Amino acid sequence: MSKLTGKNVLVTGGGSGIGLATARLLLTEGACVAISGRHEDKLRRAAEELNAGERLLYHAADITDVNQVETLVQEVTRRLGRIDILVNNAGLNIKERTFRELTPERWHLLLGANLHGAFYCMRAVLPQMRQRRDGLIININSISGKRSNPLGGLAYNAAKFGLRGLAMGLAAEEKDNGIRVGNIYPGEVNTPILDARPMPVSEERRRTMLQPEDVAAAVLFIATLPPRASVPELVLTPANAVYV
Repeated sequence: MSKLTGKNVLVTGGGSGIGLATARLLLTEGACVAISGRHEDKLRRAAEELNAGERLLYHAADITDVNQVETLVQEVTRRLGRIDILVNNAGLNIKERTFRELTPERWHLLLGANLHGAFYCMRAVLPQMRQRRDGLIININSISGKRSNPLGGLAYNAAKFGLRGLAMGLAAEEKDNGIRVGNIYPGEVNTPILDARPMPVSEERRRTMLQPEDVAAAVLFIATLPPRASVPELVLTPANAVYV
């Protein structure tokens, strides 16, 4: 039997990058997986690529809209029966990385996509997890949630620091309900989010970065631990990076 047979997983931002790699790996290990993202066409192409039949479904939703998130969780729960694991992966960045470049509109965009959306998803899945006294939430944060490096940009860093605080607090509140919260902090990853860098990233540099499959492997590690074990924080960096 595969490691995740019988488990149902919702992966946000599942149409590309880390989310798509995570969906692929979890499907390989026997899970039923729902992928979500803003664009239905992108999700449809991802589903065709994954080719997992009835063990895969997709549902378009903007996670910055609390009503769309609630509908997403209701529909996935209806079709799969329950959600055992939530992988909060959706997020974005912008080219305006410095404080002087930020506008209120761009600030709210970053917080909505990287912090508020994760909160909405947690809020929507927690009632059924509490009822079962079992559940796992895995947040794909960023090394920017541990180190406020200018590379990520101030708004992105603030959102990721906020996600860390939210997740750690939730873990403390829900541990007696059998709900675990794991947080992964990747360094540079070769995903489409790099297209929002102020300066283009060379193919040579992309090859030295983490790849989406590396982060997916970390998700699988956390997801397959027994209920007695929890991973509050896992930092993952390229081998050539310095983490001090």
